[in-house]
Amino acid sequence: MPLFVYVSREKRPTQHHNFKAGALNVLLRGSAMMSNSPYILVLDCDMYCNDPTSARKAMCCHLDPDVSPSLAFALFPQTFRNVSKDDIYDSQLRHVFKIQWHGLDGLGVPVIPVQTFILRERHYWTVLVRKKALTIWHLRDRLVHPTSSLKTFVETVGFMYFSVLEDYFTGFTLHCKGWKSVYLNPPRPQFLGTATTSFNDLSIQWTRWTSGLVGVGISRFCPLIYGPLRMSLLQSMCYAELAFLPLLSGMSLWGFALIPQLCLFNGIPLYPEVSDPNFSIFLLGMREASFLPTNKVPDDEQFKLYEMGVFNFRAATMFVAPLVTVILVNIAAVIGGVYRIMVVEMDNGDHWKKLVGQIFLSVYILIMNYAVVEGIMIRKDKASIPLSVTLLSSVFSVIILSLGSFILC
Repeated sequence: MPLFVYVSREKRPTQHHNFKAGALNVLLRGSAMMSNSPYILVLDCDMYCNDPTSARKAMCCHLDPDVSPSLAFALFPQTFRNVSKDDIYDSQLRHVFKIQWHGLDGLGVPVIPVQTFILRERHYWTVLVRKKALTIWHLRDRLVHPTSSLKTFVETVGFMYFSVLEDYFTGFTLHCKGWKSVYLNPPRPQFLGTATTSFNDLSIQWTRWTSGLVGVGISRFCPLIYGPLRMSLLQSMCYAELAFLPLLSGMSLWGFALIPQLCLFNGIPLYPEVSDPNFSIFLLGMREASFLPTNKVPDDEQFKLYEMGVFNFRAATMFVAPLVTVILVNIAAVIGGVYRIMVVEMDNGDHWKKLVGQIFLSVYILIMNYAVVEGIMIRKDKASIPLSVTLLSSVFSVIILSLGSFILC
């Protein structure tokens, strides 16, 4: 039987334990003293091996003489055993693992995959991390004084503590030091975990991810400033795209969801008239929107809803209220725009041509988010949107519409 040791670190209220990065560093330091194995397989607590040859696939990269000297880790995509047929929360993150990570792999910088550790102590990927054995052995004698050697250990071989998203930041610093990584995506899923099935945990998870990414992006480790001197420009741009995507996409989405609607509500045209040749270009330029919550909760009732393809809106008000507010503003914009065309501007026969694009946009948003509309108006089950959230969002909607009318008119 191989040596099996369960390690649980001590957590003291007076000393920060640094979440998952701290746990991984304890395991690295403990492994150095017990076996000093040059390779470590890191798995999440809910993962199991789905292919007995998975380790061999990764070791082929680690032992390749053309790749091995500079290879830090090999990673596999996130896959789940309980994804429903409709996958309403987009748990598979297909745009990441089927597009982005293949592009990053071409540049040798797929991000080290150890994430989502702050509240749930979980990560969604599998990684074979190569340890620098000599350095760890040199630190072994100082493990009896962890406070004096911890900073040296983290900066040399450990997972970084600077960001709550230690996977992204650790991968970035490793790549800045010249290490490379590879992305392996065989046809057969190598490791399977448990997909989340709750909107609330999804919101918490993505809040951690986005805050961690933006936190690095606006710090002294900004990939556009810190990266170009230590890696190629393309690699720096890839890390910068990940770091600033939450900020840029969030601003653009909120603007796209509110500004045209406020203008429509006040009868201000933004898009070309229907008779304008450019209107067809505007229609072709629109992309399909999608509702992308992903999460996992081991609750039988929630999992039943997930299997049925029914969204579960039992989440914190701070996560649901903004979504409902946007929907209510779009509903008010459609009603106000149609009323303005049919009643207020009825004598101006051409005015409707100027507002049709904005009405189409609002209707399109409502159709794409029908699940939210259904949760507000139709569904009466426990997982629907609570009346208190709808009332609070109505107040926010009135405030937004009032401010928009005051500014635009």
